[in-house]
Amino acid sequence: MDAKSLNKISLAGMLVTLGIVYGDIGTSPLYVMNAIINDAGGMRNVTPEYIVGAISLIFWTLMLITTVKYVLIAMRADNNGEGGIFALYALVRNYGKWLVLPALIGGAALLADGTLTPAVTVTSAVEGLKGKDFSFFSFPNSQMLVLLITTGILLALFMVQRFGTGFIGKGFGPIMILWFGFLAIAGVANIHRHPEVIAALLPHHAIALLFSPHNKAGIFILGAVFLATTGAEALYSDMGHVGKRNVYATWPLVLTALTLNYLGQGAWMMDNISNPKFSGTRAVNPLYAMLPSHWQLPAIIIATLAAIIASQALITGSYTLVSEAIGLKFLPRMIVKHPSDVRNQIYIGDINWILCIITLGVVWFFRSSENMEAAYGLAITITMLMTTVLLFEYIEHHISRALAILMSAFFLTIETIFFIASVVKFVHGGYVTFLILLAILAVMYIWYFGNKRRDAYEAESEYVSLKDFIPQLTELANDEDIPLYTTNLVYMTKVKDNYRIKRSAMYSILDKGPKRAQVYWFVTVNETDKPFESNYTVDMLGTKNIVNVQLYLGFRRTQSVSVYLRQVVNNLINQGILPPQTPKYSTMKDRKVGGFRFVIVNEEPADLTTSDIKPADRRLIAARIFLQNITASPVAWYGLEFSNVVEESTPLFINKNHHEYMVQRKIYNAKTKRRPVPKPDLFRHNKKK
Repeated sequence: MDAKSLNKISLAGMLVTLGIVYGDIGTSPLYVMNAIINDAGGMRNVTPEYIVGAISLIFWTLMLITTVKYVLIAMRADNNGEGGIFALYALVRNYGKWLVLPALIGGAALLADGTLTPAVTVTSAVEGLKGKDFSFFSFPNSQMLVLLITTGILLALFMVQRFGTGFIGKGFGPIMILWFGFLAIAGVANIHRHPEVIAALLPHHAIALLFSPHNKAGIFILGAVFLATTGAEALYSDMGHVGKRNVYATWPLVLTALTLNYLGQGAWMMDNISNPKFSGTRAVNPLYAMLPSHWQLPAIIIATLAAIIASQALITGSYTLVSEAIGLKFLPRMIVKHPSDVRNQIYIGDINWILCIITLGVVWFFRSSENMEAAYGLAITITMLMTTVLLFEYIEHHISRALAILMSAFFLTIETIFFIASVVKFVHGGYVTFLILLAILAVMYIWYFGNKRRDAYEAESEYVSLKDFIPQLTELANDEDIPLYTTNLVYMTKVKDNYRIKRSAMYSILDKGPKRAQVYWFVTVNETDKPFESNYTVDMLGTKNIVNVQLYLGFRRTQSVSVYLRQVVNNLINQGILPPQTPKYSTMKDRKVGGFRFVIVNEEPADLTTSDIKPADRRLIAARIFLQNITASPVAWYGLEFSNVVEESTPLFINKNHHEYMVQRKIYNAKTKRRPVPKPDLFRHNKKK
C-alpha cells in the first residue's frame, strides 16, 4: 500500500487490513467460550440459558465497545491518520497538563497487554493438536511439545518483522480471508442444531444472565466475556497502517464472521450439555470440538496461522505506540526504521526483541493457554478506561460538552464493570501483566517527568546566544599559535530561537582545548513527512566561519549527517560563500572539502547539593540521564558510525544562578581531574542580562 491507498477503500487495502488489523480480535473464538465454560465449572454445569446469555454478552460487548466506541467514535479522532492512545493524547494535550497521566497509564497498559496476546493466541491454537489421532500421524498429549512449537513459531514471527508490515500484510491477508470464512461456515454449519441460540442477539438475555442463578460467576463472568474485545484498542492503534476507510469497509465482515461462529459454538454446546465425553472435563474448546474429525487438522493449521497474525496486530501496534511516545518525549529515542515507503509502517528493533523476550517468558512461565487466560485482559481494561477519559476531552472541544458527558459516562460505567470483573484475575496471573505495566510506566514516568524537572531547575545561564561568541570564535579560528584541531568542527546541538544553544557546546570549544577550526558548524536535524526529502537552510551569522545549519530529512532518509554536511560544504564553496578547504594530502583528486570532526556532548548528573533541588527530583533527573545513556547513542542516531566523532561528558547544571553554576563546575572538575574552571570574563555576556 502507498500513502494514497490509506485515504481510500480498495481491494488491496482491504486485504492488507485483514492481514494487519484483525488478528487479535479475530482469534478470540479460540479461547473465549472455553473461558466461559471454565467460569461455569465445566460443561456439566452449563445450561441453555447460560449459553444464550453468555453469547449475548459477547455480541453486545463487540457492538458497544468495538463497533460504537472504537470504530464509530475513536477512529474519528485520528492524528494525521494515526490512531491509538498516544495519537489521541497529542490531539488533546493542550486542554490540560493532567491529561499526560491517563496517556502514560493507558499506553503502558496497552504495551504490557501486548506481550500476552502472542503467547495466549499461538499457544491456544497449537494446543488443538494435543492428543489428536489423525489418519497419517498421532500427536502426543505433551504440553512440552506444544511449548517448543509455540516458541519456534514466535521466534520466526519476530524475526520477519524487519521486512515491514506491508510485506506481512500482503502475505497474511489471504490467510485471514480463509480464517474468517472458516469461522462463518463452521458457525452456520452448527447453528441449525439449535437455532434458538439466535435469540442471543437480543440484549435482554445478556442482562438477565448477570443476575441469573445459572451464572455462578456472577459479574465476574465479564472477565471472560471481555476477552472477545481485547483487540479493539489494537485495531485503533493499527489504523495508521491501513487507513480508517479500509477498516470501515472490513469490520462489518469480520463482525459477522465472529458472531456466526460464537452462535455456532453455542449451538454445539447446547447439543452436548449431557454428553458424558465432555461433562467430566473443564478443558473443552468448542471451536475444535464442533468440527467433523476430517476438518480438525486443517482448522488447527488455519487457526495457528491466524494466531500468528493476532500476534502481528499487537506487534505493529506496539511499534506505532513507541514511535509516538518517542515523539511525545514519553520514551528515550530509539532507532526507527521504515521498511516501506509509507511513513506509518515502521520497525523498531529494540522494541521487537524486548517484546520477543517477554512474550517467550510468558509462554514458559504460564505453560498453558488456560493459565494465560487468567492473566489476559486485565491491563487492556485500564487502557480502555484511559482512552475514554481522553475521548471526553476530544469530543468536548470538537463536538459538544453534552455529548462528551453522555459518551464518557456510558463507556466509563461499562468499562469500570469490566475492570472490576477482571481484577479477580490478579492473583491468578494478572499480577504478571501488572508488573510489566509498572515497569513500562516507570520508564515513561522517569523520562517524561525527568525532563520536566530538569527544565524546571535548569537556569537561563545554561543557554547562551551563539551571536555573543562570534568575536571569540572568529579570533580563535585565526589564532595560528593554537594547533588546528580540524578543518570543520561540527556540533550536533539544537539551535533554538534567538540563536540560543546549550552553554556546554561553547564550553567544549573554548575551555576544553581550546578547539581551533576553520569553520564551526552547529547542526539541527529535523524530520519531515515526505519520504525522500533532503533539504537544508544555512545561516552564516554574518561570518565566514560560523554556520547554523538546519537539515530537513524525509522519514525514509537515513540520518547520515556526515554525508549531507559534506554536500552542504561543497555547495557553499562552489557558491563562493566559503573559501576552498583543499587539503595538502589526499587520495582524492581535486578535493575541495577538508576534514570533519563531530563533537557530541553527553550530559551527566553532577553532585547537586544545593537546597533548591529536592532529593526526589535529583534522583529522578539522574535516572533520566541513565536511560539516555543506555538507549540509542547519538552516534547511531545521527549515522556517524564511520565518522571522526568525539564524545565528551559534561555535568548537567540545573542551578538557578550563576554563582551556583560556577560552584558546581569547580566540584565536577575537581572530582574528574579536568582542567580548571573557565575564567569569569568568559561569561561576561551574562552580566549584560
